[in-house]
Amino acid sequence: MKQPDIQTVQSYWDARPCNIRHSTKPVGTKEYFDEVEKRKYFVEPHIPGFAQFERWNGKKVLEVGCGIGTDTMNFARAGAFVTAVDLSDESLKLAKQRAKVLGLEEKISFYQANAEELSATVTVEPYDLVYSFGVIHHTPNPKNVVSQIKSYMKSSSELRMMVYAKNSWKNIMIEAGFDQPEAQSGCPVAFTFTPEDARDLLEGFHVLEIKQDHIFPFVIEKYIKYEYEVVPWFAAMPQEMFRALEEKLGWHMLITARPS
Repeated sequence: MKQPDIQTVQSYWDARPCNIRHSTKPVGTKEYFDEVEKRKYFVEPHIPGFAQFERWNGKKVLEVGCGIGTDTMNFARAGAFVTAVDLSDESLKLAKQRAKVLGLEEKISFYQANAEELSATVTVEPYDLVYSFGVIHHTPNPKNVVSQIKSYMKSSSELRMMVYAKNSWKNIMIEAGFDQPEAQSGCPVAFTFTPEDARDLLEGFHVLEIKQDHIFPFVIEKYIKYEYEVVPWFAAMPQEMFRALEEKLGWHMLITARPS
């Protein structure tokens, strides 16, 4: 089966940028962006702990795949100097508006670019952190992205990335026909990875940690109406049991690595 090209991927994310429906407030307002952030971190509470925003105060951060900029703004708020890249023009429009509304424009440089050819757009120079959350699995050639990323790192730089986990509750449901990778249907590329796949992807890196997290527990039909009812089989679990399940079968594979 022929792999979709990068233009197909771009068109998909331009049609509906990720998390754009996380608020019912007027799109582009401060109230809208505040609500988007609140909902994102409510549903995915592991993100701030993984990103460690405060740790990068005064440091240079390259974010590969910034989307509409939720994590981007938090790196900038924490005092980082951020270079934010995304394939989707529509996502970048919202991210730039967000930076303007929040008064963070001077902290962030935005670029529209294909991450597989990042150096064609973004000047190659060392960053303290390269961060990519939920992005590399959506490009036709993930190894090309990783190769590009490495050129922006020095020996002390850190890579923090999330890709989808093959051995996960979500993927089990997808393969059984009960779910799909993204909220909107038709995602052209959504690779999943085992830990072994991830290490192969990160050839030339020293992998410091691989862990899994995040099982979406809410009833979808109610969630899209901003109602947060937990599905019965998860609601019946003690919280400790649910957390154990997330750590073993979470959809998000969280990887920390440094150049070898």
